[in-house]
Amino acid sequence: MSETIKSFLTDDHRTCDNQFAALENLVALENWQEATTNFYKFEKELNIHFDMEEKVMFPAFENKTGMSAGPTQVMRMEHAQMLNVVSSMKEDIEKKDKNHFLGLSESLMMLLQQHNMKEEQMLYAMADAHLQEESASIIEKMRELKRD
Repeated sequence: MSETIKSFLTDDHRTCDNQFAALENLVALENWQEATTNFYKFEKELNIHFDMEEKVMFPAFENKTGMSAGPTQVMRMEHAQMLNVVSSMKEDIEKKDKNHFLGLSESLMMLLQQHNMKEEQMLYAMADAHLQEESASIIEKMRELKRD
């Protein structure tokens, strides 16, 4: 069976989650040098993930279904909300403020879990159903963003 949009993006969620968990551990240990490096990796991975959805999958889904004010709009708003938290976390990394960082990271973890659940259980399944014929090319376009 060929790869689905759901399996591709769900695997990418796990990659981001693992990066995030490693980052939290480094901050908790106050290993600021590695935490800083890891933070920028996590931030990049997260931005690439959001780009794969917002620049490739969401537009394809919206064009096919005519739904632009539905689930994709909600996901875009949640992406922006999460990026705001990540931006504040960047300041904490730079200031080496462990406690504030870990407080924000707890909030981000909850936002990510709820967001990922909605995407994985609802939106990705809808995307696979509506975009079956073009899913291979959509996945390839998303892969290209990861390679850049």
